[in-house]
Amino acid sequence: MSRKHGINICLASVAVTSAFLLSCGPGRKIEAVRRQELSAVLALSRNEIREERKVIAETRRDTLTVHDFDGRKVLIMNAVRDEETGEMVATDVLNAAVVTARFRNVAERHGRIDLRFEVIVPASMQDSKWQLRFYPDMFVLEDSLRLESVLITGDEYRRKQIRGYELYKRYLSGIITDSLAFLNMRNVEIFIQRNLPDLYRFKCDSTVVSEEEAAAFESRWGLHEPEIIEHYTNRFAWRYNERKKERKGIMYARYVKAPIVTEGIRLDTVLRNTDGDFVYHYTQTIKTRPRLRKVDIVLSGDIYEADQRIYSMQRTPPLTFYISSLSAFVDGTERYLSRVVERQVSANTACYVDFETGKADIKPEMGHNRTELGRIRRNLCELLDNRQLEMDSIVIAASASPEGAEKANYALSAKRAASVADYFGQYIRHYRDSVRRSEGLVMTVDDKGRESLSRQQTAFPDIRFLSRSNGENWDMLSLLIDQDTLLSPSDVRSYMRHLQENDPDRREAALQAEPYYRYLREKLYPRLRTVRFDFYLHRKGMVKDTVHTTVPDTVYMKGIAALKDRDYRKALDYLRDYKDFNTAIAYVSLDYNASAMSILQKLERTPQVNYMLALLYARNNDDQNAVQCYLDACREDPSFVFRGNLDPEIYTLVQRYGLNRNEEEI
Repeated sequence: MSRKHGINICLASVAVTSAFLLSCGPGRKIEAVRRQELSAVLALSRNEIREERKVIAETRRDTLTVHDFDGRKVLIMNAVRDEETGEMVATDVLNAAVVTARFRNVAERHGRIDLRFEVIVPASMQDSKWQLRFYPDMFVLEDSLRLESVLITGDEYRRKQIRGYELYKRYLSGIITDSLAFLNMRNVEIFIQRNLPDLYRFKCDSTVVSEEEAAAFESRWGLHEPEIIEHYTNRFAWRYNERKKERKGIMYARYVKAPIVTEGIRLDTVLRNTDGDFVYHYTQTIKTRPRLRKVDIVLSGDIYEADQRIYSMQRTPPLTFYISSLSAFVDGTERYLSRVVERQVSANTACYVDFETGKADIKPEMGHNRTELGRIRRNLCELLDNRQLEMDSIVIAASASPEGAEKANYALSAKRAASVADYFGQYIRHYRDSVRRSEGLVMTVDDKGRESLSRQQTAFPDIRFLSRSNGENWDMLSLLIDQDTLLSPSDVRSYMRHLQENDPDRREAALQAEPYYRYLREKLYPRLRTVRFDFYLHRKGMVKDTVHTTVPDTVYMKGIAALKDRDYRKALDYLRDYKDFNTAIAYVSLDYNASAMSILQKLERTPQVNYMLALLYARNNDDQNAVQCYLDACREDPSFVFRGNLDPEIYTLVQRYGLNRNEEEI
């Protein structure tokens, strides 16, 4: 039997079955549905397939001229193989029969993937008294997620739903919400007029009765307002109304047997007839994630009549979407940076040591000395214990504020620097002794087998302390004044004028006459009395003054990690300045095609580069260069033959020009 005849027979069979079902009542119809195990169909989006075929069919040239490895011209035609001769012959047949497939290749764009499929419901499953509920389930890696449901509601089913809401609304309208409706107001007024005439008069005059007056009436007559209301309330009607309130839930379930669902629904449509199949085009967008290679979609469903489920549809075979991501092209080769390592290393820090006026002795209890001296001691310990660096010398330089004569300040700062050097020199000697006392005993054996105990000692280098005076610290004073927010602009300009005076003593005398001098002396001058430490070290075991070495480029590797995690914008932030193949991948993934092209055209034509160029040329509708680059990539690396089926741009070329039909083409 030919395929054409087979299709005609199947269509005739469906037509007969549909006619039979439509002629039956709902009861016999559901039995037929159960007997044939009818089900909705989950299929690829025909709109997307038609669009793809339209792109494939819109060929600007019938024949392309490409070159093989030997430079010979090869013609690529839109051709098919003749079954009798086995030769490839040109063809202009564009509208082939649509083959129903269970998988599709989809491309990742901007870290997102659009999954498009159709929910097709045959007419034989539709009835005006039914509601069809379909549940798409998505399987991603080890996770599963139920997508929003699709409801197809029959016209009569929806009318019953609305009728139920109307009946329930009518029931609610019969519930009285005003409690005064049960009070016999006429009898209450007569009672008040007879027994409480003063209160009645007040009410008739629209006079507000105070709480004291109401309490007086109650005390006089021994009556309270709740008792009056209770006496003149229709208790039977009130109890009946309360029972109606309590039965609201029961009556809702009685009238609204099939509530109209509004949440978690992608579509709820009402069908007024069952003349043909119902098709819903479903689009689900998901974010990419590491290791994501494919996504499966399956469909299940139920048929409801009123509030009863009368049929459960079996799960459809999965519809598989294979995810194409350019992150698979990432070159993870580690990149290194050249570094010049110096044998000599220096470090510095500064501390603020408070001294008594005109003196150089260190007093730890004074001001913030205990904190500052402790910080310097910790720095020294870290440098002494460093396994890579060895300390040679420490230069200690003290600075003074401009108060007093310049020569006296210079001499005083020199004394203070020497005092600090002596203080920390003693500390280092004490530190060495404490370390040596704490070291344990080591047993050694000589050549004759004799054992002996000795204390292990760490060799500490001799550290030179050099002290010097920096004199009055005018440079720091100028910096502090420039950064100060309390001094006015005129004060700053005045200071800058005085700074032109070359003699520091006269400069200081001129500042003393300014109104802002007190602020300088109390707030800024104490910060000028600093002690600067310059540590000079060398690398242990290093003989040459400089050594050229390489270190891992951590910034580049962060970009590679971001590419693999498919965070393309973050990757581009790291890789933008490198302008290599991985940078091009980030650009292509973000559709920055021109930037990617400018990088790839300058690189060596590896299979990976050729494939990426083919993709970019295809995006620019340059079929000639796209096919040439793709075939070049496949010739050098046959794995790209299969990769081409994953990227929609390349797949379009493969289908349009009939590429990869046999190995001779590559």
